Amino acid sequence: MESSDKVTNSNKYRLLSDASPDELTQLARQVNASPWRQHYHIQPNTGLLNDPNGFAHYNGQYHLFYQWHPFGPVHGMKYWYHVTSTDLVHWEDAGVGIEPGDPYDSHGAYSGSALAEDGVLYLFYTGNTRDEDWSRHPYQCLAVLDQQGHISKQNTPIIESPPLGYTDHFRDPKVWKAADSYYAVLGAQRLNQTGCVLVYRSDDLQNWSLTGELETSLTDFGYMWECPDYFELGEKGVLLFCPQGLPAEKDRFENIHQAGFLLGEQINPEKPHFHHGSFTELDRGFDFYAAQTTLTPDGRRILIGWMGLPDTSYPTDTHGWAHCLTLPRELTIENGKLMQRPVKEMELLRKESYTAVHTVQDSEILIDEMYGSSYELHCAIHMEGAAKAGITFRTGDTEETLLYYDTLSKYLILDRTRSGQTMENDTGSIRRYALDAKMIDLHLFVDQSSVEVFINDGEAVMTARIFPAKDSNGVAFFTEGGKATFDAVHWLYT
Repeated sequence: MESSDKVTNSNKYRLLSDASPDELTQLARQVNASPWRQHYHIQPNTGLLNDPNGFAHYNGQYHLFYQWHPFGPVHGMKYWYHVTSTDLVHWEDAGVGIEPGDPYDSHGAYSGSALAEDGVLYLFYTGNTRDEDWSRHPYQCLAVLDQQGHISKQNTPIIESPPLGYTDHFRDPKVWKAADSYYAVLGAQRLNQTGCVLVYRSDDLQNWSLTGELETSLTDFGYMWECPDYFELGEKGVLLFCPQGLPAEKDRFENIHQAGFLLGEQINPEKPHFHHGSFTELDRGFDFYAAQTTLTPDGRRILIGWMGLPDTSYPTDTHGWAHCLTLPRELTIENGKLMQRPVKEMELLRKESYTAVHTVQDSEILIDEMYGSSYELHCAIHMEGAAKAGITFRTGDTEETLLYYDTLSKYLILDRTRSGQTMENDTGSIRRYALDAKMIDLHLFVDQSSVEVFINDGEAVMTARIFPAKDSNGVAFFTEGGKATFDAVHWLYT
């Protein structure tokens, strides 16, 4: 994935080897002093993190890479940074994965995917290059991770240029195997400035040929489609992608760029036509983009996304870092719906617990035993006549984040108007999810500067970065215009 900002400042395209002796040490000191460092989310040691890349299970571990610019919270020279895990929850730092700077990735190792095959992990990525006129020339590149953990880049690209009829916005290969062939989907832009996905095929992972454009009903749907991911689940075909340039609608497409999916019939990648339903956003909150999935050894389809957005400033920018990744989510299809739930392994983080049942009428009650900046909260709200009922969390003297159900409008509302230091954007501080229910099941994962809300057992998710003061740690239940019962359990994580 690439920011739309046309950066010409050569300082942003330095390599790590160009850093002064104590530059990164000083930057790390600044980053570690930030009050909004996360406790259990993947985040960069310094600089900017964006898209998750190369997510795969190989050699007894989960391998995950992410786009990384080490020198600050800006989009510049991108590395692949590598972390590993045996349980999807506790991640070990494995250092730089792919270092750019060679002829076919001179201006960054951009997004891609991984495939375990032949005893190694193949890493497919887009090599970003720029000429003296700052014109883009993308190459699709290959690197290999062996069983000793060593990564070697191949000297020549596997796809040298976009096909005729498409611009140089051509990137983010996601590769999979079907029968005895290999396929890849890539994000692309037609010459008429509309986005699409291209399908490629290979017999050996080295020689790739264009099968064709994936035919969908969305012929004019944004100016570029980034970060595609095709997989099959529950006898259905699922295409994830990020269309850029969609106009905002009421309660849809309100973020600067969108991330979502099409659900339909399984495709034949040799004749790529996709019969599908409507485009649906993966996350109904504020900060979510560039999702990628993999399969676990026990057959679960797991998704991780970037908890951030392109072309957006965050309060942590002044501390020398930006962004994190979401929690892993297990995907299933139930009654024709794509469901997202936190992976069961998140239970490994649970420590002290507290259970409470409270009936509240036209008031707010602070739950003294529920508090903190790093916890899990599962709450069922039984609407018993209340016009509004919900939870305030990360509350302090002047700060709170609101999550509540409005029975009149039939919306679940996430409001970060008073969540702390504000974002520099013009997309508003409220997100709504249409819901008609007498009982609302809310599963919150709160970290030092974020919240992820799973709604009604995975029917929808709302993700938000929030930046409250350190002592804004309270939790309260409230109702207006009637009564509701809150049945909740809270687990501290730290």
